[in-house]
Amino acid sequence: MHKAERFPSVTPLSRDLEPTLRAAIDQKAKPIGSLGRIETLAIHAGLITQSLKPDLGRAALAIFAADHGIVAEGVTAYPAEISTLVTGMACDGKAGGNIAAKGADVEVFVIDAGLRQPHPPHPRLTSRRIGPGTRDFLLEAAMTDDELGAALRIGFEIAHDLKAQGFGMLALGEIGIGNTSSAALVAHCVTKLPLDIVVGPGAGAPPAGLQHKRDVLARSFTRAPVETGLDALREFGGYEIAMMAGAMFGAAHARQVVIVDGFIATAAACAAVAIDPNLRDYLLFSHQSAEPGHVALMQWLNAEPFFSFGMRLGEGTGAVLVVPMLRMAQAMLDTMADLPGPHPTPSR
Repeated sequence: MHKAERFPSVTPLSRDLEPTLRAAIDQKAKPIGSLGRIETLAIHAGLITQSLKPDLGRAALAIFAADHGIVAEGVTAYPAEISTLVTGMACDGKAGGNIAAKGADVEVFVIDAGLRQPHPPHPRLTSRRIGPGTRDFLLEAAMTDDELGAALRIGFEIAHDLKAQGFGMLALGEIGIGNTSSAALVAHCVTKLPLDIVVGPGAGAPPAGLQHKRDVLARSFTRAPVETGLDALREFGGYEIAMMAGAMFGAAHARQVVIVDGFIATAAACAAVAIDPNLRDYLLFSHQSAEPGHVALMQWLNAEPFFSFGMRLGEGTGAVLVVPMLRMAQAMLDTMADLPGPHPTPSR
């Protein structure tokens, strides 16, 4: 038995409050249904918090950074050193995730989950290192059972700690050269989607071409043809991917609204949902990534992203853009005036 199997199970999301939330929204000073998916977000926030007037508090972006041993097989256009470089930019407030977060009034937390080259201490950086990057999963498992269990537990704890600080909204992002290879294999294992569908260029097609990347991943899967979420994370995951999965469990346990970013964070969600299907109803999926396989992962999860801007940067850049929508949804329930009397039934 995996030590990670002792991870807390997710309580099914109760929908008992949904009819009352829907009635309250329909009574607002607007035509019924006229705020579209903002109304969907309001219901989600009410169900997560079990409140007709949810107080979501502040919003946090947790960016998990780690390196991947599979980079040694030439699956990416960039060297592993870029992971630490971009982590430093995020600490300094100058990475893409910071720019998006600033516009959405979201506070950024950077977590070293396992960079090969640690970044020097920084006020915005939290070191929760499992190791100096995962192992080359073409040759052996990316991590041990103990390392996987630690990564899941740390992600869980980080979500809880942020909720205790008043962060009721948690956006999840990542940094890590090579992590689209890791994410594609994790997703392939648990969804059974073909590698040709889930493998894309990531940060840039490797010098040997995209087919080389597919071939390396196919050979890696032949070494360990696993199917469960835990096995997929252990064999092919990254420390940052496992920590994001753990944070999803922690957010669900803490009744925190969690927002999933693009392809890599969604692959973490696929593994987490495969571990515990009850988690699915707690997750919001922000945007449709330009990474080709993301469409298929969304379909597997029965998820509809809130927007599609052709983004594929990672770092939580898409996830934080849902925060203003959530704030509007909260304000609709808290502040928006009601119309007296029953609303007319809209024509269909």
